[in-house]
Amino acid sequence: MQVKVNKLPQSQIELEIEVPAQEFSRFIEKATLNLGKDLEIKGFRKGKAPKEIIEEHVGSEKILVEAANLTVEENYRKVVLENKIEAIFQPKIEIKKLAQGNPFIFSAKTAVLPEIKLPDYKKIASKVKRREIKVEDKEVETALAWLQKSRAKLTVKNQPAQKGDFVEIEYLGRKDTFILGQGHFLPGFEQEIIGMRAGQEKENITLSKDGKDIILKLKVISVQNVELAEINDEFAKSAAKLENLDALKKNIKQGLVLEKEQAERIRARQEILQRISEKTKVEIPDALITNEQKQTLENLKKMVSERLKIPFHDYLKKLGKTEKELMDSFLPQAQKKVKSFLILREIGKRELDSKEIKEYTQEAEKIEKIFQLLENF
Repeated sequence: MQVKVNKLPQSQIELEIEVPAQEFSRFIEKATLNLGKDLEIKGFRKGKAPKEIIEEHVGSEKILVEAANLTVEENYRKVVLENKIEAIFQPKIEIKKLAQGNPFIFSAKTAVLPEIKLPDYKKIASKVKRREIKVEDKEVETALAWLQKSRAKLTVKNQPAQKGDFVEIEYLGRKDTFILGQGHFLPGFEQEIIGMRAGQEKENITLSKDGKDIILKLKVISVQNVELAEINDEFAKSAAKLENLDALKKNIKQGLVLEKEQAERIRARQEILQRISEKTKVEIPDALITNEQKQTLENLKKMVSERLKIPFHDYLKKLGKTEKELMDSFLPQAQKKVKSFLILREIGKRELDSKEIKEYTQEAEKIEKIFQLLENF
């Protein structure tokens, strides 16, 4: 078998593969048997007719086409493996020469993972430092107040809603619950709810956002009194099964520290990746970016269906965009995501040996290990 590799723009390659006539004849024989295994020919058991008889019934042209398919499938895979070609999509196959008793020639065009020129990523990573984590007393108090509200006792109120009441409302096809008067919505919106009773509706409520007017319909589903427990040692015991209020505050502070540490870890990793990306040279195939845009769109469609429970074309109408315009808006995000993937993959190839890579069965595990390496440079 002869193979010629032609490099094309946009990280594409074209493989020209020539299979010798003798080798191709083996595929012709296999194709003949494949096509004849289900044939019922008078005088022969099913699938047991001689090759010459099968050819008469099937036709030499159909056999050649089947032989070509078998040859392409086996030899394309073989060439890719032997030449360590990192193809990322199904190839576009073109038959160049197909005739019995002759070499079989075909070409396969596909996109491959591009060559990537990384900067000194170890040096870059070593210069990104994590910020000091601090938790102020007021943050603990805010978290404590949230816990208090989450444990509040609610009772139905048969009077108009006032500040401090717990309300459930419906607007723009969705429902929401909150304590009235705490700035949950745009200015003016909660004021519209004050004085409304359960079951009452208001139409043509006009609100302003980013210089634009939003007109909506509002319905109050329920109004409830809120009875807050006193924050003391008994509250700590009932709400968190802790000994006293001091223990509860300490527990809350530890939780906030962990949250901030996780957020800082993510921020530092994003900064490391961004700095490396700025100095990385790579020609990303358009096909990879387009594929990422399509995946983002499919994820959005699923989210709209499952969470908003509205048809996607209605969602597009609310946005005032076509599906293509939405896809185009995903371009910067897709470019950044694909480039980040390629960078992390290349670093993983350099820093992790083949045995280590095989140990990580999930891509997320491998990425986590790569980030841990970057953090320790």
